[in-house]
Amino acid sequence: MEKEPFEIIRQAVRSRYGQIATASAGDCGCSTAAACCGGSGADVTPEKIALALGYSAHDLAGLPEGANMGLSCGNPKAIAALKPGETVLDLGSGGGFDCFLAAREVGPGGRVIGVDMTAEMLSKARTNAAQIGALNVEFRLGEIEHLPVADNSVDVILSNCVINLSPDKPQVYREAFRVLRPGGRLAISDVVATAVLPDALHQEMALLTACIAGAETVPRLEEILRTVGFTHIRIQPKDESREVIRKWVPGRGIEDYIVSAAIEAVKP
Repeated sequence: MEKEPFEIIRQAVRSRYGQIATASAGDCGCSTAAACCGGSGADVTPEKIALALGYSAHDLAGLPEGANMGLSCGNPKAIAALKPGETVLDLGSGGGFDCFLAAREVGPGGRVIGVDMTAEMLSKARTNAAQIGALNVEFRLGEIEHLPVADNSVDVILSNCVINLSPDKPQVYREAFRVLRPGGRLAISDVVATAVLPDALHQEMALLTACIAGAETVPRLEEILRTVGFTHIRIQPKDESREVIRKWVPGRGIEDYIVSAAIEAVKP
């Protein structure tokens, strides 16, 4: 039986990020300089990418080696206003980078759950957690369209350059709404489309799995969030991110079509 298009994309994403997770240190696992790896070269190391996207040197200090894999397109923690004791969920948690930063904010009385569909990423994240003794962080295998998380159990949902990879974004946000408590909030960094991608780029699988071809426009994202039931929706594009995005796929002009954005919303 022929695979459904959604499943083809999902398997391609899982394969790509499995390769990234098992790549040697200093190698994002890309056979090309395609995005979500931040390109290549001394000016696009994971540390420099993170600093350019709004993380501080203090954020990066004390993290286990390999937690920051250069896969960010923003800093969701900066808009999350996390409080001690909160329960935080990270969609597509990768090596645990944003989970470990959130764990500092919520403290020992709080809890952080990372969900990732890639077994290799999950193994890497759990190893990283053990290295720093992050007792208030756990990682679960699962798809963000079908979260292994109970209803009404989460205060804040973070995600960093992941939801654009899903072939069914409305389902992702329905699941996010389900697991959030009333008054719970989204604090997401993701790419959004600022212009229509040419068909040749939109259909290129390497770009679908590289945080480019799956980007939605701001009006479409607002429509999805409203339809799901979210209120206080705020989507703020970050034009300064274009320089980082340009380095994802040098020479392709990708920065003319997508930009990073801060996405916020509240479950009433």
